[in-house]
Amino acid sequence: MTISAIIVWLIIGLVIGGLAHLLVPGRNRIGILLTLLFGIVGALIGGFVTAAILGAGHAIITFVVSVIVAAVLIAVVSHPHNRRYVTGNRRRRVYR
Repeated sequence: MTISAIIVWLIIGLVIGGLAHLLVPGRNRIGILLTLLFGIVGALIGGFVTAAILGAGHAIITFVVSVIVAAVLIAVVSHPHNRRYVTGNRRRRVYR
């Protein structure tokens, strides 16, 4: 791994964050800065994983893995499954 490869992953991470945001269904309640941060993290993780498994030089596979990692990160943060839904204390209307 060279410094230039890491810098390229950071720059491509911005694009990956945008694509990952589009891939996650539903309303994403995170801002653009967090989306870009997840894109950068996804690009770094995807780059390290594919370089460790396949070696350097697989740009398309690295890009696909990075988008998937970023989409999973966005989905976990914006759609947590342990969220409690409170219905409130609404009174029923009685029709007479």
